[in-house]
Amino acid sequence: MSYGLQAVIGAEDVLRKVAAEQPGAVVVPLRQGFALIPMTDELFDAATDGSRGDGLRFWKLPGGFENVLSNWSKAGPLGYVEADYLGGVGTQRAALWARGELAIGPMYVGEHEPFPAIGSPISQVLAHLGAIRRRRDADEFVSVGLDRCRGTDEWLDVDARTR
Repeated sequence: MSYGLQAVIGAEDVLRKVAAEQPGAVVVPLRQGFALIPMTDELFDAATDGSRGDGLRFWKLPGGFENVLSNWSKAGPLGYVEADYLGGVGTQRAALWARGELAIGPMYVGEHEPFPAIGSPISQVLAHLGAIRRRRDADEFVSVGLDRCRGTDEWLDVDARTR
């Protein structure tokens, strides 16, 4: 089974505010007051400034979008996360912006590398954003509901169902 995610994550009220400025941005609610903006092809095309955009070594971060994230983070901290798994093997990368600056990361865990004791890159970003690991959940990733969909574009279906 595969899992893929490329998204901006933050407090729902912050993401709703900043998404209004960005064509192609769709805000999808998560648990604990969080939301995500899936990095769809439409958003990628609308957000890129034409540069390579691989300075932070994310797979699907549009050129120049790190400047957008920096600006958005003035309204509240937010993370950009990517995960790509097939059959339980894959990679994760995450970074956190706050107060207009890259505050943490990017953090990266490659294929066949164990997560650090403090959690996966995505769980670490979620913890810094204030996510709380519930007793029955494995980590912050599950606690906020990132396990509900298997692919980035599937989040748009979740958004359509919640409207």
